[in-house]
Amino acid sequence: MKEVGIKKAMGVNRRALVFQYLGESVMMAMFASLIAVAIILLLLPQFNYITGKQLALLVDPFFIPSFLAIALFTGLIAGTYPAFYLSGFSTIKVLKGKLSNSIGELWTRKGLVVFQFALSIILIVSVLVVYKQIEFVQNKNLGYTKENIIYFSREGKATEQGNLATFISEIKKIPGIINASSTVHNMQGHNSGTSGIQWPGRDPNDQTEFENVTVNYDLIETLGVEMKEGRTFSRNFGSDTSAIIFNEAAISFMGISNPIGKTVDLWDQKVHVIGVVKNFNFESLHEKVKPLFFRLAPEETYLFMARIKTGMEKETIDRLRQLYQTFNPGFPFDYQFLDEKYQALYTSEQRVATLSSYFAGIAILISCLGLFGLAAFTAERRQKEIGIRKVLGASVNGVIALLSKDFIQLVLIAIVIAVPIAWYVMDKWLQNFAYQIGITWWMFALAGLLAVAIALLAVGAQSVKAALMNPVKSLRSA
Repeated sequence: MKEVGIKKAMGVNRRALVFQYLGESVMMAMFASLIAVAIILLLLPQFNYITGKQLALLVDPFFIPSFLAIALFTGLIAGTYPAFYLSGFSTIKVLKGKLSNSIGELWTRKGLVVFQFALSIILIVSVLVVYKQIEFVQNKNLGYTKENIIYFSREGKATEQGNLATFISEIKKIPGIINASSTVHNMQGHNSGTSGIQWPGRDPNDQTEFENVTVNYDLIETLGVEMKEGRTFSRNFGSDTSAIIFNEAAISFMGISNPIGKTVDLWDQKVHVIGVVKNFNFESLHEKVKPLFFRLAPEETYLFMARIKTGMEKETIDRLRQLYQTFNPGFPFDYQFLDEKYQALYTSEQRVATLSSYFAGIAILISCLGLFGLAAFTAERRQKEIGIRKVLGASVNGVIALLSKDFIQLVLIAIVIAVPIAWYVMDKWLQNFAYQIGITWWMFALAGLLAVAIALLAVGAQSVKAALMNPVKSLRSA
């Protein structure tokens, strides 16, 4: 302000001052852009790792003009208000130090801080909700036991007629194998569906698909799917190839009471119901459990599944590899763990959780910079007031509380603004899941407390500095 007053007194016109301050702002933005490019080059490999992308910074004929345009635009936007504001000061008032804050200026400064902190709080709440939802889907009881189950393809001699049962029998003999079977379903989502089931009372226009899970003996036991009533497929019953097992969702959808022993049509063939399994999630938790049936057709299966004892994974897999390569020479033993594939269903959500935590950190940092700047500005503008209060006996703690109170009020306003927005945004995000956590009050309380603590840290240094200043010096320079 003093610089503006002196230059105006020496005859510099307002236009020159505007160009000076805009030029300084654009120059600062240019330097910042160069630093930004360096940071991008440094962090891009990590960003690609987190997001699963392969992005690269390509310097082509389009890059340089775009780079300069972004820097120029940023510099002009950042510098326009101060350039026109500062250049419009009255020379006499500036030199006499009689400038006063207008309501507009006050609301602009405080409004920016409120906006920054509101954004930070929204992101903090988002991180908490995403983290808890991911934790929920990873730990929810799916209705079957996915841990320590590996699956691999049926290839080579194992595909020949009569060799399937022999190979599974050899797998079961391996120390560390609890159970083994084969299927066509990997339990990672919709694999195969059919609307070819008919039952008494079915709406002829209904085309609802039932998930078709073709299995071998012992598959239900290997997965640990629980029976609600009836029994599983058994070698003691030769008629089980014309039997069917439904899940609870299917029985409920069909409206069949006392289903065991009832007959339905599957692809125009009569099959009898021998069991009902409890509902289990064969898709991700984005989807509700859908109608499903198991049918016994061992030779149609092409995926082996085996459950391994906990703590014996390495040696058991080594033995299993030897058996596979002995049985199927020339075929690689490529296996996957069922629980690891399940986690992969939520890769995008895990990326959202990671990225949102980074963005929250950046938003908090920017908020702190804004609050720190406002605290420094306020402390300087109230320098005389602080000096007078100290002369009249105000304590250091009293002055710190006086300065901090205003900023805490801004953060509280930001909390009031952010809470409904954060709730709405995260409630919408949770709608993507058929099974979800509830958004609870403690998430907002924790975000608010973090925001207040961050604000106190940001303004603390300036408040202490102002409170410890010699009042004589404050009154002399104010």
